[in-house]
Amino acid sequence: MKPDLRTTLEREIIVGDGAMGTYLYQLGFPVGISYEEFNLLRPDVIGDIHRRYLDAGARLLETNTFSANYYKLSKFGLEAKVEDINRAAVRIAKQAAGERAYVAGAVGSIRGGKRANVTVQELGKYFEQQIAALLSEGVDALLFETFYDLGEMRIALGQARKLTDVPVICQFAVDQIGRTLDGFTIPQAFGALVEEGADVVGFNCHSGPKGIMGVMDDVEGPLNVPMSVFPNAGLADYIDGEYVYGATPDYFGECARAFADLGARLIGGCCGTTPEHIAAMAKALEGYAAQPLAKERKLPEPHLSASVSLNEQPNAVPAGSSETGAVSGGGENRKLPSLTELVKERHTVIVELDPPRDLDIGKFMEGAAALKEAGIDALTLADNSLAVTRMSNMALGHLVQSQLGLRPLVHIACRDRNLIGTQSHMMGFDALGIDHVLAVTGDPARFGDLPGASSVYDLTSFEIIRMIKQLNEGISFSGKPLKQKAKFVVGAAFNPNVKHLHKAVERLEKKIASGADYIMTQPVYDPELIVAIKQATAHLDVPIFIGIMPLASGKNAEYLHNEVPGIQLSDEVRKRMEGLQGEEGRAMGVEIAKELLDTAMEHFNGIYLMTPFMFYEMNVALTNYIREKSKRDSAHLSRLS
Repeated sequence: MKPDLRTTLEREIIVGDGAMGTYLYQLGFPVGISYEEFNLLRPDVIGDIHRRYLDAGARLLETNTFSANYYKLSKFGLEAKVEDINRAAVRIAKQAAGERAYVAGAVGSIRGGKRANVTVQELGKYFEQQIAALLSEGVDALLFETFYDLGEMRIALGQARKLTDVPVICQFAVDQIGRTLDGFTIPQAFGALVEEGADVVGFNCHSGPKGIMGVMDDVEGPLNVPMSVFPNAGLADYIDGEYVYGATPDYFGECARAFADLGARLIGGCCGTTPEHIAAMAKALEGYAAQPLAKERKLPEPHLSASVSLNEQPNAVPAGSSETGAVSGGGENRKLPSLTELVKERHTVIVELDPPRDLDIGKFMEGAAALKEAGIDALTLADNSLAVTRMSNMALGHLVQSQLGLRPLVHIACRDRNLIGTQSHMMGFDALGIDHVLAVTGDPARFGDLPGASSVYDLTSFEIIRMIKQLNEGISFSGKPLKQKAKFVVGAAFNPNVKHLHKAVERLEKKIASGADYIMTQPVYDPELIVAIKQATAHLDVPIFIGIMPLASGKNAEYLHNEVPGIQLSDEVRKRMEGLQGEEGRAMGVEIAKELLDTAMEHFNGIYLMTPFMFYEMNVALTNYIREKSKRDSAHLSRLS
């Protein structure tokens, strides 16, 4: 007979299992169906997945019940089968686990980050129904996962503690800001849950390993309860209608020990992870000696009343404020040659600076002014990249243009607006005189900071390019005349960090055929790849701006390489950045970027610099380097002639 899970976690690390839903998807089962119904229809498939994770080294299996509550099952007409589905799931998992592993009854958030029309009373009823069904078959623990706000988690935990004293694991899905959607810091939220009976607290989903590590760093010192982590396999990329996760099993193995060093006792995987990821983690943790839990340490006081409910949304604690204001001056807005014209004549520099995630634009405008002073040709602003909510790039683009006299190049994503909103948005850009845009698909909303938001995708990147160019003919998306013509110069994105470069170029050719006037690439960190891109695109008649993003630290390098779709670092670059942080890391990042620029400037006139973490000084230095190198090269050519 297995000891109580709490006892085991006091003295050792337990490896959890990996994804169920995304793994079923990878095995060929379609989306849009209830995977939880498989407990009744295909118990052989679910049992086989449990056994694969068990053989990979997992010692805690989650039941296939993440969405097995009344509210979510009702969408498939299965609300009458809540008890049957949950009980069957436990039986399947227990049969696979035997005495080799614990079985945790998985309970997912009902609201899932959305402000769904579900009352507190209904939440309590639905959680109680599911938890009771799981307990009736004798689970070893309950695992509450992918919760976004403390209020809902407290309701689920309260129902559990009314029914049982089995171990309860409470996991949040949060981004690197480290707050729940209802405004509590993670230490505050953990403190409330421990006070109300949680045995393990931690994180899952929403983020890859590095994102979760960043939040764990905010929980200073060891906890007096075990911590659990179940990260995604990096950020998902949406390729040809499918979600693809890039983090490799080897990377997960490395991260497993890092999680253990940060105090995690239960370590598994979430979306995108497979038995291979779990096997790598189990191997990496063999023989790892867990440090004793801090029995005396207390988490921060939660400062919550016992009557708090999901209808009462506490205010987030301000993250610190400073006076805001735009930088004035910068010259008047004057007609400039387009970037596609400039790049034919000389090296042309575009710098990306992310709009802020709050209402303070001071540092953004300060960075934009410094970059203009350095001599950049355009400032490009993303459209809520990585599906993270940021200030409107239309508003900031207008300020950059009107107050600094600097050309804005704004991204327009297919994700956030339907056809009506997209045309309206483009008409607004035209009215403001913002005529350079980059058309992108946009990262899926479910992986951003508001996972309950909808991804629209009325248009593909090919279609949005065609539609924007149609505005240049004075014709609206509906075919009606617009009385005058727009003058948009439309860019397209290109990811050269792929196994088969020629296939990526074929996709790029289709974007050019759709009307793209210029190309901006994902960041490249290999000089040989820059040369290969030149050779593979030599037949194209539109300018290409090669993407260079200076690395800020060793951790930043590993995160980009392993977790961000479309970015690959060479082994040499990763080795040079290894262990570096702070000013030392940024200095090395600039040095590596200069070496890449030496090759890039030899083959391309278009340079696209991306700014990491608002360290705009790094790209000021690189812009100065480009301008100085361009002058030296021009002078050298003049002497030769």
